[in-house]
Amino acid sequence: MKIRKLGNLEVSAVGLGCMGFSTGYGEIPAESESIRLIRLAHELGCTLYDTAEVYAIFRNEELVGKALEPIRNEIILSSKFSPMKLGDQNYEKLSRAGVRHALEDSLKRLRTDYLDIYFVHRLPSEVEVETLAEWFGELIKEGKIRGWGLSEVPAEIIRRAHKVTPLTALESEYSMMARQWENLEIPTCEELGIGLMAYSPMAGGLLSGKIKADTKFEGDDIRRTITRYSKENLDKNQPVIDLVKKFAAEKNATPAQISLAWVMHKNFIVPIPGMRKDERIKENLGAAEIVLNDAEYQQLTDELNKLKIFGDRKDEDIAKLGALVRNKLFGSSGVPVKGLDK
Repeated sequence: MKIRKLGNLEVSAVGLGCMGFSTGYGEIPAESESIRLIRLAHELGCTLYDTAEVYAIFRNEELVGKALEPIRNEIILSSKFSPMKLGDQNYEKLSRAGVRHALEDSLKRLRTDYLDIYFVHRLPSEVEVETLAEWFGELIKEGKIRGWGLSEVPAEIIRRAHKVTPLTALESEYSMMARQWENLEIPTCEELGIGLMAYSPMAGGLLSGKIKADTKFEGDDIRRTITRYSKENLDKNQPVIDLVKKFAAEKNATPAQISLAWVMHKNFIVPIPGMRKDERIKENLGAAEIVLNDAEYQQLTDELNKLKIFGDRKDEDIAKLGALVRNKLFGSSGVPVKGLDK
């Protein structure tokens, strides 16, 4: 497995986003199977694992902690602080003590005494980023975390935070179908030596070519409410999928691997796709060996620039999913509806 850097941390060129083992993409594997798959990724060279306290409200951290405990010293582990209260949290989150409390709880669930990267999971408007940078800097000095990061923030915020406590990484969506960070944020990260952890690097599986217009998303699958996956937009985005397939055939690779190779063209960007099957883990980690040279990357990008992308991924759309699932399972009366288990 090839190695690259997020800030001063060495990680595998492809990481593993762990959310899907617990929530967000429909039916999940059994716990034992998830643990086996997480460890299989490590056996195949993956050293970067990402989770968050908000994923399945603590359950994903607990799962990841069980899976990685035997190999904790061999991997880079990141989790995320949520500004909102979750589960039974009855303390003020947006405070120096609140950040520390949330971190200590995450460490217990993750069965470790430190995090390699601790992200702010969306920047709250109630607190200045400089204040957060100061609090996270204190945790770095104490050895509770080795580095910190922000998620989905503009370039100006990146610069302000970095001046107080140098950032290790930015975690944001980035793929051939989500390029909103290219003009300012990605160049800013490159200039300042900040890594980029790219989540949803295959647009939630769309760029793999495995999603069809008649694919059904059920249960807590976030793609139920994201406009990119509406039947209408799946049809309209087919030219993008066809383009990726064409380049994949020319490189003797899969569309998923080409999608990841495109994201990895800049060496400070590390994709963290979700992968819940043996063949997907082997395929996605194998993308580290697929290199697009400058001419190939530019040709693919030029062709991509000619195409319009339909639909996007918004937090407010994903927030609708909770209501949809509750209504399907319980109906308007609040009484469970028999036969609805997806």
